[in-house]
Amino acid sequence: MDVLDLARTQFAVTGSLHFLFVVLTLGLAPLVAIMQTVWTVRGNPVHERMTRFWGQIYVINYALGIVTGLVMEFQFGLNWSGLSHYAGDVFGAPLAIETLGAFFLESTFLGLWIFGWHRLPRGLHLACIWIVTLTAYASAFWIMVANSFLQNPAGTVDRGGHLELVDFGALLTNPMLTMALPHVIGAALLTGGSVVMGASAYNLFRRTAEQEFFTKSLRLGVAVAAVGVAVTVAFGFAQFGPVGQFQPGKFDDKPLAGAGLGFMILIGELLQFVIVLFLLPVIRWLPRWRWAHPIVMLVTPLPFLAAVLGWLAREAGRQPWLIHGKLTVADAMSPGLTSGMVTASLIAFTAVLGLLAVVDYVLIGRVVRRGPATVALGAGPAPEPERAAALSL
Repeated sequence: MDVLDLARTQFAVTGSLHFLFVVLTLGLAPLVAIMQTVWTVRGNPVHERMTRFWGQIYVINYALGIVTGLVMEFQFGLNWSGLSHYAGDVFGAPLAIETLGAFFLESTFLGLWIFGWHRLPRGLHLACIWIVTLTAYASAFWIMVANSFLQNPAGTVDRGGHLELVDFGALLTNPMLTMALPHVIGAALLTGGSVVMGASAYNLFRRTAEQEFFTKSLRLGVAVAAVGVAVTVAFGFAQFGPVGQFQPGKFDDKPLAGAGLGFMILIGELLQFVIVLFLLPVIRWLPRWRWAHPIVMLVTPLPFLAAVLGWLAREAGRQPWLIHGKLTVADAMSPGLTSGMVTASLIAFTAVLGLLAVVDYVLIGRVVRRGPATVALGAGPAPEPERAAALSL
């Protein structure tokens, strides 16, 4: 491959790996917030344990996902300086807003939530996780604003060899954004719900002692996944309107984009059939149907696969443009790059992000297997004799 193909491959691989973390983070955040809300209102200890258990999985995924996001930011300056030169004034603005939200608001309130157990008032502690959730979705909004600008550079004009933003409102109401954002949100809810219901089915299949815990988790996961898949499929098909208007021929003669789109649609329809037409109607009896639990477990990885295929279809279908109709991928590439340089960074980035993904799923799998009894997040202070013994050591 030449240097351009290597650079494109690098971004596709690292982008796909990063998106695996993002879609689960967005999916788990509202689930954890809902669990804590129910506990705060009803006071049922099972919902507190659910909040801590699924919250620990959320924190693991969030912490490792942050590192993959830094690699993505680094790539823009490393390989695609032409994008910054031509459209940095437009493209950089939503990314900067997203970074401020993610690294200041979201991470600050997540820290308060993690370390605020048994220290903050219950209502204030609940507010922290809801702020984390809202800022996470605000970050997703700004990322999609930036991505939709690449799909359709609305509200901009070309002046002196670079793009300038002349209508901020047009940037926020971009037709390539308004249908794509709900599609991504639905995919996140589908992914989070599928992980919760898959892990719960696994423990119920093992006949764990935590029957009530995983019964409630399974039912919540199925309900959220059903909402997620319905929104995902509906807004997925709704995107064909703006895509046909602004990017006609997006999938013509582009095997990666057309294979990605076809398989994504197939997976989406399969998930809609299994979750909405099979699992949701029997949600009351599903925890007791041990024969159905392997089916639930098999569903779990499919939303991740569909998310990556959808991302590849959206990005690969825009080729050869980086900014559609304005800047080609070749013109956006940084000058002076060699095949050796890009190959070295491709191997390094893929190894680091791949390792982080493996570590993420190993840690999550360990938490799922051990169950809620060993969760460290939100654990109460040790009894006085144990604390004294610990201090003496």
